[in-house]
Amino acid sequence: MTLDDANLAGIELVDVVVRGGSWANARGERTTLRRVRLDGVRATGVVLAEATLVDVELADVRLDLASLRLARLDGVVFRDCRLEEADLGGARLTSVLFERCSLTGAVLAGAALERCELRGCELTGLVGPEALRGARMPMEDVIASAATLAAAAGVRIVAADAEGRG
Repeated sequence: MTLDDANLAGIELVDVVVRGGSWANARGERTTLRRVRLDGVRATGVVLAEATLVDVELADVRLDLASLRLARLDGVVFRDCRLEEADLGGARLTSVLFERCSLTGAVLAGAALERCELRGCELTGLVGPEALRGARMPMEDVIASAATLAAAAGVRIVAADAEGRG
């Protein structure tokens, strides 16, 4: 399914599986996706602002530069997805799983996360990391993302001096 530059605003997709193809730069404001699976879709720059995604699975989907601003996501799974510089600002995420995703430079400012989990994700340069408050992460992921999480908590990281003090 190729929807490059298509206007999908306000449509509703229910019980759909999409394998491959391109949704790059498609416009889908206020779109509803319910029980949808996207697999291997290139959706760079897709606009799903104010969209509703319920029971959606995205596997190996490229969502870099995508806009999910003010969207509502419930029961969504992102697996092996690229969300670099994606905008989730003001979005409401409930029971969302990010597994092995790149969220480098993604925007979470103003997002509300409830019962969400991140596993094996890259969080470097995350904008608004304080939105992760309450999210679940394995300890090794917390350690790998320590600088981003510390910044969210207002902790400034300094170099240790020769005697091991900061």
